[in-house]
Amino acid sequence: MALPTYHIQCLLGIFLALSLCFLHSTSTTSHVYIVYLGLSQSQDPIFASKSHLQLLTNVFSSKEEAKHSLLYSYKHSFSGFSAMLNSSQAATLASTEEVVSVFQSRTLKLHTTRSWDFLGLTLYNAENVVSPVQLAYGDDVVVGIFDTGVWPESKSFHEEPRMGPIPSRWKGACIAGEKFDPEKACNRKLIGARYYIKGFEQTFGPLNTSGNPEYRSARDFLGHGTHTASTAVGSIVKNASFFGIGQGTARGGAPRARLAVYKTCWGKSLEGMCTEADILAAFDDALSDGVNVISASFGSTPPLLPFFVSSADIGSFHAAQNGVSAVFSAGNDGPDPSLVTNVAPWSLCVAASSIDRTLPAELVLDGNVSITGEGIITEVIKGRVVKADIYFANGICESEYWNQKPTVGRVILCFSTSGQLPVEFAQAAVKTAKGLGLIFAEPLSTQTADVDVAIIPTVYVDIAQGTRIGNYITESPKFPIIQIAPSKTMIRRLPAPAVAYFSSRGPSTTSPDILKPDVTAPGISILAAWPPATPPTLLPKDNRSVSWNFQSGTSMSCPHVSGAVALIKSVRPNWSPAAIRSALMTTAYTKDTTLDTILSGGSTKGSDPFDIGAGHINPLKALDPGLVYDTKPSDYILFLCNIGYTQQQIKRITGTNVSCPHGYRSNANINYPSITVSNLQSSTTIKRTVRNVGCKKNAVYFATVVEPNGVEVLIWPSILIFSSFKDEISYYVTLNPVKKSQGRYDFGEIVWSDGLHSVRSPLVVFVNTTFGVPSYFNDSYKSI
Repeated sequence: MALPTYHIQCLLGIFLALSLCFLHSTSTTSHVYIVYLGLSQSQDPIFASKSHLQLLTNVFSSKEEAKHSLLYSYKHSFSGFSAMLNSSQAATLASTEEVVSVFQSRTLKLHTTRSWDFLGLTLYNAENVVSPVQLAYGDDVVVGIFDTGVWPESKSFHEEPRMGPIPSRWKGACIAGEKFDPEKACNRKLIGARYYIKGFEQTFGPLNTSGNPEYRSARDFLGHGTHTASTAVGSIVKNASFFGIGQGTARGGAPRARLAVYKTCWGKSLEGMCTEADILAAFDDALSDGVNVISASFGSTPPLLPFFVSSADIGSFHAAQNGVSAVFSAGNDGPDPSLVTNVAPWSLCVAASSIDRTLPAELVLDGNVSITGEGIITEVIKGRVVKADIYFANGICESEYWNQKPTVGRVILCFSTSGQLPVEFAQAAVKTAKGLGLIFAEPLSTQTADVDVAIIPTVYVDIAQGTRIGNYITESPKFPIIQIAPSKTMIRRLPAPAVAYFSSRGPSTTSPDILKPDVTAPGISILAAWPPATPPTLLPKDNRSVSWNFQSGTSMSCPHVSGAVALIKSVRPNWSPAAIRSALMTTAYTKDTTLDTILSGGSTKGSDPFDIGAGHINPLKALDPGLVYDTKPSDYILFLCNIGYTQQQIKRITGTNVSCPHGYRSNANINYPSITVSNLQSSTTIKRTVRNVGCKKNAVYFATVVEPNGVEVLIWPSILIFSSFKDEISYYVTLNPVKKSQGRYDFGEIVWSDGLHSVRSPLVVFVNTTFGVPSYFNDSYKSI
């Protein structure tokens, strides 16, 4: 049974009240708070800033105190500010009529070559002629990267040949800072660079650039920002590799697109930290500067907060209002369900999957037994191989279990099943013990080609291979001699894509009637640009200098989609962010290179929409999807009504007078490219509207349906006839449960085809027809 709207509003109110009252006992302690006022009511940024200060002064004894507490005034595309406040001051501001929300600034974390060929955007065709799409489009599109900055000297950020002048609408800037001279750093490729540090320093204290290497500028130390920027829009660079591994031509999805960098994330103990106060400041500037796409590879682990108590959701909402696509990473908390983050319906959420490149490394024991694993091995390794229990108690490869015996000249065989520890712990332990290398045996279900640069040479094998090596060691009179050959680069030898086991899965815990993630894209062992002053592992004892590095995470899949969005925006400049998202979703595919269902990493089963959303992106097909589901502002207003925001709050957020329908309505009726019903108890009808964007104005589309198990699906009309006078048509989907079920989702699909285009929408249904069960089953998928 759906929660009534007033109950949802009460829950929202209780949440906000608790969030403000939680620190009541320490109300004199100040923290960074964000005060969100909705859409900017003034076109004058100076006036907006003055009004923010005036509002802030109400909770201070003087205007000077208020000025001192103010961090940022958000005054361009939306209105609000961040300031140092105690909980009593925050509660007072939250009770003010003009305020939409007040929330403490959290710290979000980062979700940390061949990939574009795998996506079909090959640089050369079969006749070795340059492909026109990537090189003919992009000059007019600006992609804003919210990350750790940029290494401007990288070849990825050099101007492409015959690159035209910077678009005249661009209002951004390159800001000078430590080791960042705008005259040298910026060009017609890298056209903007800003940095935001006030929120970080108020949260963590002054930036420490000695013990904690960083630059007080847009220059990147952690490497994450350089990597993601080059993945999205990097210029064409030949012979890119990591010590010869993965060699090829590197470039972004839209190599001619312009790049604007917004450094919102800073190194703290070698980990990227991004405060919400800084993130909102970046959104405010980016939307005013004139970006077309925003790419942000960060987030927080659930439980998720209400949408307008989140900097990413607030910023991306106003981005959508301004016609700017916001692309986010889904998170790295897989493979358990319901941990996906960045789930707002007005943004794009991206899962991570593999490509068809492998990096095999051959292990030879005593010169006569050969086993092939996978890893990034740059030079021949010779030594003796031993089982972990010789040096680690109970064979648990963790530093605290080390018996202090040196392992010099030894390659250690460790099993992930001993102690249930991740590979990073084993690598650190063997490195501490001064080992020569690591063989890491793990189940097949976790092996999705997730091979990254490590602090110690590491070869991955499956449990069966590891057992074979272990038995060989046991049966040998002395420790066997092992030789590990440098890795090779092989393509098209492995079924791909496969979902990364770490990729966060749906369903969304705050809006279960909106499928998230939306799509999946390459995010495993991605080779991209890297700051040569930063070790590939970030560790001080790593003396290697590289210009290219392998990284894995939904942080890497996100910029792949951002690059594809930039390319589509350049080819289809009049498309809205929702239309572009629809094109990517409805043309996505769900089969791997063997035409089998994409494998779900972390298991041995096929994937479902909670793993991959609509499927794996196909940028070329997305340029001509046939039909699009163009989600309108009215859809988002209905969504806000349904999740409990009042008409007055929605007016402040959107700048539009609204009238919310009486009673709760399912968000399944939002005109989204996927259809999700999270509580199907009886026959339900859902409406969708599609627009013909194909070359032929006169087109006829026929519907085919794959029904979810236990659900009858009826589509009316089942034929859509478009003409030059009628380019938009609505259809209705009636879902009727025909089984007794509770506690599980079933999956199907709806496909519209005109013989040339196949417009596919996932159909996700939670049949709930078994009653008398514990109430948490009925409530666990409600919007609150």
